[in-house]
Amino acid sequence: MAVSLTALRNLLSDDRVLSDDAHVLAYESDGLTAFKAEPRAVVIPESSDELISVVQWCQCEGVPFVARGSGTSLSGGSLPVDEGIVIALNRLDKILEIDPVDRVAVVQPGVVNLEVTRAAQAHGLYYAPDPSSQTICTIGGNVAFNSGGAHCLKYGMTTNHVLGLKAVLATGEVVQFGGRSREQIGPDEVGLFCGSEGLFGVAYEIALRLLPKAESFHTVLVGYRSLEEAGNAVGVVIDSGLLPGAMEIMDALAIEAAEAAVACGYPKGAEAVLIVELEGAAEKVAVEREKLDAILAQTGAFATRVAVDDADRMSIWKGRKSAFSAVGRLSPDFIVQDGVVPRSRLGEALRRIDQMSTETGIRVANVFHAGDGNLHPLILYNGREEGSLEAAEALAGRILKMCIGMGGSITGEHGIGMEKRDYLGDMFAEDDIQMMKDIRAAFDPDQIANPGKMFPGPEAPALSQHGVHPLEAAGIISRE
Repeated sequence: MAVSLTALRNLLSDDRVLSDDAHVLAYESDGLTAFKAEPRAVVIPESSDELISVVQWCQCEGVPFVARGSGTSLSGGSLPVDEGIVIALNRLDKILEIDPVDRVAVVQPGVVNLEVTRAAQAHGLYYAPDPSSQTICTIGGNVAFNSGGAHCLKYGMTTNHVLGLKAVLATGEVVQFGGRSREQIGPDEVGLFCGSEGLFGVAYEIALRLLPKAESFHTVLVGYRSLEEAGNAVGVVIDSGLLPGAMEIMDALAIEAAEAAVACGYPKGAEAVLIVELEGAAEKVAVEREKLDAILAQTGAFATRVAVDDADRMSIWKGRKSAFSAVGRLSPDFIVQDGVVPRSRLGEALRRIDQMSTETGIRVANVFHAGDGNLHPLILYNGREEGSLEAAEALAGRILKMCIGMGGSITGEHGIGMEKRDYLGDMFAEDDIQMMKDIRAAFDPDQIANPGKMFPGPEAPALSQHGVHPLEAAGIISRE
């Protein structure tokens, strides 16, 4: 790249513009380790003004950039751009305000998800979205990918809890969308920005809605002899009119991994477990638990465990929260999908995934947000074996096409990123995709913000190794 980094070093100081191999190697991939690329440099701003200056420099020089927090994206969404820079946001980690009266938290993008709740709990409040990686994932990434979590069934996704944000767009323009009020007037600009996968710019100050902590919980772990039985039980519970705070399912392979990792004490011999959690006012939960217990007793379960206290409840959730990382004990590599199917077809979807696994000989561990039909099949493979990754990707594609065929979606919360670009056209018509591109161009006409992600097309910049770089062909960058 012909552009010198000297100006960046003058903006931020030499020790916060990292370009040596030892430093940039740590940023070559995110949670989807199947894809790797080496950025030109990693830039570490420590204030909003510095972040704005860096983005404005990128716009002026035509340098592509990717904003990154903890790098937990499972779709390749924060994969570096070849010859571009990574803007690491981890030092923008201040909780600027906790307002217990208006129930608002104002935070910078590098704040870890769980830290918002920890800061608010002294006021009897908490932040509802709870991705499995909430102990390390950051709010900026949650906003970019509209993250969900175990309790999204009742409380919704990140977009339902972001009241306003300040951002620097890829054009260098500084904007404010929304505010602190729950009542918004005019276009939903916050909703448009949430889930934009970093294609518009970078949020640097985010106002979050806080909720009162539930007075009472009733958490039940139910064991089943088949995965399909567990899936069907979800529909029975929802059809009854109950709206649990969370409903999660893990299959035998995921249970095996979780037991090895954290000894969570799930029922032995279970082909699947279902976790159901009611929460709210004590009187309401007392009534609902009787109804839930009666319903679950009719779903063919062979084991039931009710949390007796908060420590027991946390023990049940510990197995579920550790499932993704624990699967690393079973396989050196895995791909995680997050397709969605209608709840009424959940049991059928699980049976078909099991059939695909048997047909291909590829092990699949299933962990998912059962209440909203958000599947999380973990497809196990060994990247050292030739053709193993390609076979795993082919199976992942079959699962995504199954979700579309059932009237579902190719992503519930992980985003399109790098991984699912080629399936966007299976779900949306060309006119729909063109509209998305037009909206993106309004925020980033030069396509320097996280280029190569989301949309189908030529080889992505992040994976370009031979020939003319797509951004070079477009005149956005040049090589020395």
